[in-house]
Formats: sequence, C-alpha cells, structure tokens
Amino acid sequence: MSQLKIVIAGHRGNMGKEAVKMVSNHKRFELVAVVDSKNTGKKIKDIEGLMPLDIPIYEDIDQCLSEQEPDVLIDLTNPKFGKKHMESAFNHGVRPVVGTTGFTEEDIAELRHLSESKQLGAIIAPNFAIGAILMMKFAETAAKYMPDVEIIERHHDRKLDAPSGTAIKTAQLITEVREAKTQGHPEEKEELQGARGADIEGMKIHSVRMPGLVAHQEVLFGSVGQTLTIRHDSINRESFMPGVQLAVETVMNLDTLVYGLENIID
Repeated sequence: MSQLKIVIAGHRGNMGKEAVKMVSNHKRFELVAVVDSKNTGKKIKDIEGLMPLDIPIYEDIDQCLSEQEPDVLIDLTNPKFGKKHMESAFNHGVRPVVGTTGFTEEDIAELRHLSESKQLGAIIAPNFAIGAILMMKFAETAAKYMPDVEIIERHHDRKLDAPSGTAIKTAQLITEVREAKTQGHPEEKEELQGARGADIEGMKIHSVRMPGLVAHQEVLFGSVGQTLTIRHDSINRESFMPGVQLAVETVMNLDTLVYGLENIID
C-alpha cells in the first residue's frame, strides 16, 4: 500500500502532539503540514516544546490543502473549526478524521450529506481509545438486561463540553436497546438544581471536571440485589493513537461519514 499524506489541525494541543508523533513514526504515513491559528510560515521545529520537524505550518486551511494535496486531514481542534475544516477537506478531495466533540445532530447530518455527495469517507470519533469503544459496546449489551443506568464521566478541567461526546454516544447506544424509563423515586426532588445530572430518556449523566484527570467513564447498572460497573480510564493521550491510526487507515475505504469508532470495529 502506498504512503498516505496527512495534514494535522490542532498540533499544539496534547492530543495533537501525540498525533504528530504517531504519524511521524508510522512507516506508511507522511506528515506534510499542520494547520494552526498562528505561526503561519514557520516550521514545527521553530515552535518551542514541539518535535524538531521540518514541516510547514499554515493558518489558511484551504491554502494548505491546495498546496499539499494530502489524502487525510486529522482534525483535533474544536467544533467551531472542526466543521469548517471538514467542509474544506471535502472541497479539496481530502478525507477527514475528526476527534472533536460537540457536533450537533444537524451538523453530522449536513456533513454526512456533503461526504456522500463528494463520495469521500469521513470519521468523527468522540473517543479514539479502543478500550472506551469496548466499554460502550459492553454497556449496550448490559442495558438489554439491566435497564437502570447512570453514567459518570470525568475529564480534565480544560475540556469545554459537558457531558462528553463519549457519554452522550454511550447513552445513545443504550437507548437503542432500552425503553425510556424514569429512574429513582417517582417523587424525588432536587434540593440543588442539577444534582441528578443531565437526562437522556431517564438515564442520568454526571460530568466531573478536575485537574489531574485525562478521560474516564463509568457506566453503572443496578438491578435487584446487584450492581454492575463498566469502567474505562485513559491514563494518557497516547492511549488514543491506535484508534487514530485505525481511523486513518479505514477512512480511505469509506464513501460516507461514520460517527463513532465503534462502527468500524467488529
């Protein structure tokens, strides 16, 4: 198989730094450029704290994609830029792999339509950790037999969205196998607003934001005389890189947008 030319957006973030390292060290991947909101015209090696790579930095994504003609764009920015970057990628015949969370259902539908109209694959993954994907799959199976569910997700205090995309995706998977139901006492009352968390069809989702955390989630099930807890912990951001690699390799064989890494894992 030939080399895949890759552009990364968001290379200065913690995830972005790991992605630069992974792509640079992969024998089939070639990092050709990065997209940054500043430092245009410089090289990665010119930025303190980054790898000493002679790779150009662009501020204008259209200029970058036009000049470099990559196969794949890895976007690890935020929804504000992620959607714009995906649209630019499609317009330049580039397949996007996006680790940004916070897309609305309308955003995803619009981007899927654009993906299919261009016959270009795309992947948006709320979580690239393979273990987290397995956690979601196990939770979906468990919910068929234990429909009382609550989700607790914990992330670093620099995360902007709550609940996390992983928690929302987990709840969505569970709703496909579980009928909506009210949990807790039918007359319960929140003494402080929000104490019971967010609600999706009766499931409660609780978000914790704290320094020292990376990405962690527990799915708690309760039944008569028993409980079941399915938990996943990402100790560092290197844990996401096997999933990013899998997504890059898989997106080349797609002609539509796939939302969630669980859809490309058997």
